[in-house]
Amino acid sequence: MTMHGFATRAIHAGQDPDPTTGSVIVPIHATSTYAQDGVGGLREGYEYSRTGNPTRTALETCLASLERGKHGRAFSSGMAATDAALRAMCRPGDHVVIPNDAYGGTFRLIDKVLSVWGVEHTPVALSDVDAVRAAIRPTTKVVWVETPTNPLLNIADIASLAQVAHSAGARLVVDNTFASPYLQSPLDLGADVVLHSTTKYIGGHSDVVGGALITSDDELNAQFGFLQNGAGGVPGPFDAYLTLRGLKTLELRMEKHSDNAELVVQALLRHPKVKTVLYPGLPEHPGHEVAAKQMKRFGGMISFTVEGGEQAALDVCSRTKLFTLAESLGGVESLIEHPGRMTHASTAGSLLQVPDDLVRISVGIESGEDLVEDLVTALG
Repeated sequence: MTMHGFATRAIHAGQDPDPTTGSVIVPIHATSTYAQDGVGGLREGYEYSRTGNPTRTALETCLASLERGKHGRAFSSGMAATDAALRAMCRPGDHVVIPNDAYGGTFRLIDKVLSVWGVEHTPVALSDVDAVRAAIRPTTKVVWVETPTNPLLNIADIASLAQVAHSAGARLVVDNTFASPYLQSPLDLGADVVLHSTTKYIGGHSDVVGGALITSDDELNAQFGFLQNGAGGVPGPFDAYLTLRGLKTLELRMEKHSDNAELVVQALLRHPKVKTVLYPGLPEHPGHEVAAKQMKRFGGMISFTVEGGEQAALDVCSRTKLFTLAESLGGVESLIEHPGRMTHASTAGSLLQVPDDLVRISVGIESGEDLVEDLVTALG
């Protein structure tokens, strides 16, 4: 049977009932090794769980289906997936174009780790296609895209950037963590690879750390698989199970996250102590038109700046009761953080340093009216 609907694929892709027991839910295959029928006689291709595990295979199959790709690879964290993607595509002397407001962990990996091995990078405003084209060098192998970006919620035109990258012989990688596969399909827009921190919206419950790479390129998939096995940054079967469990409700959650975010945005816009609200769903957002074209809805992430500078931003973060002061995002519960001191501290003093009066919130799926009241009270 062909599965067209997103929710149908989230619940069934790679997740047929167990042929031995009839278990409706994919079992947690808590094993490190597998019996062989004679030397080299592998059952279903499994020999050792770093190389492959049936629970992980189910997750990878489902992720590939949801991102409309041929191949999925799961990793132990979003950063492990980022590292594998860049090591598969770059060699010493190569060059990467990155967002000028990239996630702090991505920037740290490229600026502090890969640079030691001779991989160079240029930060650029990805919303400016001409600027990206100008930043590309003969040695550019990857254009790395976040859209929306973390934490400034800027929007990149995936289709346009894919054309720019491919015309220069480079590959386009899209970090789709903020949007999730439900709201945005980068491979359909020309991306070569989609990356996720599955810790966030895909897992959705703040109880598991993971990452993923999805592609339709057979050669890249083989390289990702080699690095999974060779470097070993893979999730255990329980992590794969939890992530797969989260995927089943992704559509429902993303709709509620988006509903609540729209309520919160309107409340922030009305508040006298809020200077600017960064949300791609706002018509005045510079990336709104592109976001409306390539996203189903605008998601649950909002950033805003406050009157009174850094101390005022820190005060807001400390006063909320329902919004928990914590890093990460995408869980069912609402979170608030100060990027300059927390998730993006690694960008301090660089071109990617974020404003010190910036607050980032991950809007959960609680009652929207309660979330508005909590923020308004915290703002004073």
